[in-house]
Amino acid sequence: MKATVRLRMSQADAHYGGSLVDGARMLALFGDVATELLIRHDGDEGLFRAYDAVEFLAPVHAGDYVEASGEIVKVGATSRAMRFEAWKVISPRPDLNDSAAEVLAAPVLVCRASGTCVVPSQKQRLQPSGG
Repeated sequence: MKATVRLRMSQADAHYGGSLVDGARMLALFGDVATELLIRHDGDEGLFRAYDAVEFLAPVHAGDYVEASGEIVKVGATSRAMRFEAWKVISPRPDLNDSAAEVLAAPVLVCRASGTCVVPSQKQRLQPSGG
């Protein structure tokens, strides 16, 4: 089971000089993806317990479109191990004009992570198959 969100980083997301977006914004996207995965799998939002690993691999700037995706890779009685990736798929082109942008020929992996979420057994409403 996979889930994906895509959105444009706004100037409000820029935290550093040069309109650089804070890496924590990618983790917030992963949290949204995890929530959707848990709802689809268990019928409940669950809780994000911990990240095992986080790698920031390329910069993200205001105006970039980022696609964050994740999947459940292991299911325990209450725990759900997950993997996540975030890819930059569109970037602005201020060198051309103030509204130019382009779809990247090769998306850029900007962040990847793994972590564990928990859904208490009394809140699990769906069958183990996710349906």
